[in-house]
Amino acid sequence: MEVYYWILFIVIALASWIASKRVESKFKKYSEVPLRMTGAEVAEKMLRDNDIMDVKVVSTGGFLTDHYNPATKTVNLSESVYHGSNVAAAAVAAHECGHALQHNHAYAPLQLRTALVPVVSFSSRVMTWVLLIGILLIKVVPAVLLAGIIMFGLTTLFSFITLPVEVNASQRAVAWLESAGITDRETTEMASDALHSAAYTYVVAALSSLATLMYYVMIYLGRRRN
Repeated sequence: MEVYYWILFIVIALASWIASKRVESKFKKYSEVPLRMTGAEVAEKMLRDNDIMDVKVVSTGGFLTDHYNPATKTVNLSESVYHGSNVAAAAVAAHECGHALQHNHAYAPLQLRTALVPVVSFSSRVMTWVLLIGILLIKVVPAVLLAGIIMFGLTTLFSFITLPVEVNASQRAVAWLESAGITDRETTEMASDALHSAAYTYVVAALSSLATLMYYVMIYLGRRRN
């Protein structure tokens, strides 16, 4: 049984690498297609058009580090997106504003994901050690491994809740880009393609987390029987 899991892990790792490279390739390709507005300008206009006046658009370091922070109500754009005047920058900026729209409209999956952040952050910090100790002490204190599995289960749940949140934000972004006249038919398809590629990385991450969770569950059930 463990052989099949290792094969599954290798397949998922390969899929993750392919998805990551695909995202880099798509964003590099579409960053060469010019638009008249920078990512920052796109974000600010999308927020204004949706009557969201209490969210700030700021620049942050790194590559593809773009994110929306509901706690501080900031759309954080990487420098290449913030200053970039191209399809890729517009797509990313609009996507992050899509999260701001979700927050403003009390989108249920986003609210659930936000509520889970403190618990998942704590679990992510300690679960590796809990799982390791749990495996070593499975015969003595099986509850330790079970606790680790529960923590890992929460991170897996978080990964799957993230999927509809990201897909919905992309749908909002693409629809607004076209309706606002930021992109035409051709560049709208490019923006959609870029965001779909990014979505695949979340799908692979969720499946990887689920496969790992199943592996620990099998260890727990198998070693308890022996």
